[in-house]
Amino acid sequence: MTPNYERLSFFDNIFLVMEGPINPMHIGATLMFQLGDSVRGEGGGVDIAVVRAFIGARLQYVPRYRQRLKWIPIERHPVWVDDEYFDLTYHVHHVALSHPGSMEQMLEMSRRFLSQRLDRARPMWEVLVIEGLEDGRFALVTKVHHCMIDEIGGVDLLKVLLAPMPTTEIGEHDEFEPRPIPAAADLLIDEAVRFLRFPPEAAKKVRKARDTKEFADLLRHRLRAMTESARSGWFVNASPTPLNQKIGPNRRLAHLTTALDVAKAIKNGLGGTVDDVVIAAVAGAVRSFLIEDRAFDVAGLDFRAMVPVSIRDEEGVGALGDQITMWLLDLPVAKSDPVERYRAVVAVTGHRKKTDQALGAALLRRGASFTPSTVLTVAARVAAATARPFNLTVTNVPGPQVPLYMLESRLERIFPMVPLWVNHGLGIALFSYDGMLNWGFVADWDTVPDLDVFVTRVEAALDELHRAAT
Repeated sequence: MTPNYERLSFFDNIFLVMEGPINPMHIGATLMFQLGDSVRGEGGGVDIAVVRAFIGARLQYVPRYRQRLKWIPIERHPVWVDDEYFDLTYHVHHVALSHPGSMEQMLEMSRRFLSQRLDRARPMWEVLVIEGLEDGRFALVTKVHHCMIDEIGGVDLLKVLLAPMPTTEIGEHDEFEPRPIPAAADLLIDEAVRFLRFPPEAAKKVRKARDTKEFADLLRHRLRAMTESARSGWFVNASPTPLNQKIGPNRRLAHLTTALDVAKAIKNGLGGTVDDVVIAAVAGAVRSFLIEDRAFDVAGLDFRAMVPVSIRDEEGVGALGDQITMWLLDLPVAKSDPVERYRAVVAVTGHRKKTDQALGAALLRRGASFTPSTVLTVAARVAAATARPFNLTVTNVPGPQVPLYMLESRLERIFPMVPLWVNHGLGIALFSYDGMLNWGFVADWDTVPDLDVFVTRVEAALDELHRAAT
């Protein structure tokens, strides 16, 4: 069998080099299930052997989950290789709460699990099954390193475990035979050849297309998109706020569920999109939280949110790895009127779409994809310590609006979690599912000890928008 490896993309590598002892860079999610018969054990709890067998039977559809990292000599760029010692029991864990367990106990268990970094010597994902919740429910808490998958691509991976109809079929396990890992010298030679081959191939493509009008139009469009993206604030620090302090390794979690119809009523009444509703509600919550709970003056505040945007086309659906780029959005937290705030959000998102800044940001970071990994590591860590182009992350992932099942267990809710960047005390992620918006909040333990208060501010901001729209 031929030795095999896959090089990490530039952006995937960024998530590796940005990770430190206080800021693990994995994506998390808490899935709440009704306990179905096929998953029920003899004692009435979860049969973890069935859950492990079901997950193991589906790993053949997500091959990255049985791969680990290896580094190219000298250059120190990471690559994916098959894990010759893969052990599913290391990745799927099981705990039980004292029955009946409360949501607070489940959140405490989840936050401890999600605060811990993943082991880079193994495939970087883990699942924690928590049984014993009241009303016969159980939770599946997942964490996957950001270098393996993005928030938006994560929706495709749910298809591995979830289906629109209940089933008792666990499925057949494939015979996993790890491919040989290339020797360090072979990696070094292969990457040297790749680097030398790139400029001639790129020049050949340019010569072939440079005389066509389509190429000229495409080039102008891409240059304009890159310029607009660069101007959006990536090279200018956002304002310092009480939410942007030195953080520690411990996290707080909070969940909120709101009706998707409420968000639709707001966007139908005021224009815009559901994403605009989410961003405007966050802006209103940040405003009231800073003013009323931190006694902080928001006049003239340059407060920005980083919003992941999908750049995958139809052919890319289901693909693993880096398929997103980032928008920077100015949140109008200084505006007291909720309708003015909302219209300001619609205007800024409309400008980002009109100028194709998702493409521009993607092209800018692709241009840096040949930066040596050792240089990238130093630059990224220096930037993390000195630069802060945004204040928090907000991501809204559209999910299916029909019930889903893991075997016979119906999925009730799914609450996502984004990683916290250095000096970012708060992150917000949403997943729409079965008519509901599921909000997942993560905060630094010391920076935002009153995370529950911020959640109530989001509810109030959403209600305020709903009243104004209807």
